[in-house]
Amino acid sequence: MARPPRGVLLDLDDTLYLQAEFLDQAWDHVADTGAALGLDRDALRAALHRAASAGSDRGGLIDAALAELLSDPALASALVAAFRAFRPTVLTPCPGVPERLARLAESVPLVLLTDGNPAQQRAKLAATGLGAALSGVICTDEDQGRRSRKPHPSGFRRALSLLGCEPQDAVMVGDRPDKDMAGATALGIRALRVRQGEYRDRPDPAGVWRTAADPAEALDLLLDLCAGADR
Repeated sequence: MARPPRGVLLDLDDTLYLQAEFLDQAWDHVADTGAALGLDRDALRAALHRAASAGSDRGGLIDAALAELLSDPALASALVAAFRAFRPTVLTPCPGVPERLARLAESVPLVLLTDGNPAQQRAKLAATGLGAALSGVICTDEDQGRRSRKPHPSGFRRALSLLGCEPQDAVMVGDRPDKDMAGATALGIRALRVRQGEYRDRPDPAGVWRTAADPAEALDLLLDLCAGADR
């Protein structure tokens, strides 16, 4: 049996909850703002959804939606500001996650490692209600902005410091092969991939330790390892 972890790093978006739920709420807010500026609300919302369907972290989604609608590109700044200002109040954790996180936190410390607007990411976490199980939260953008996003090692190193363990004693649970998995394996952290969300069909990078269909399965694996260490 594999050795149990002494600390666990966790991604947020499309790992602990499905990001599509957040985007649905955010696009509603942006579309409401667009309607106040004279745009067709429903057409704008549909265009935003189409722009995001090719990858929500590509950037320029609002510009692309406005271009599709042949709308004034000068409206983008107000719509981007509306997106950045949006704060969700309720997000649904993936099935089985709350109880499993609570149980795992009884055995090992858990640290969230997430990219994006720090205020928005912290609001997402609060909206899931999962924060009580965590020993700490690392928002990579609080370091050097977008340059510090995964797979950059700085966030992983900060998380390891909070966990108080060496890379080989930690496990990273996440959905992104190019970010969560690549960043973890580069530092010698065991990478546990959750195959869900918008990047679920992308291949694993070299060195991935385990894969799971969903976060409940991934957390069950870690719980089993911790239970074996206690016997």
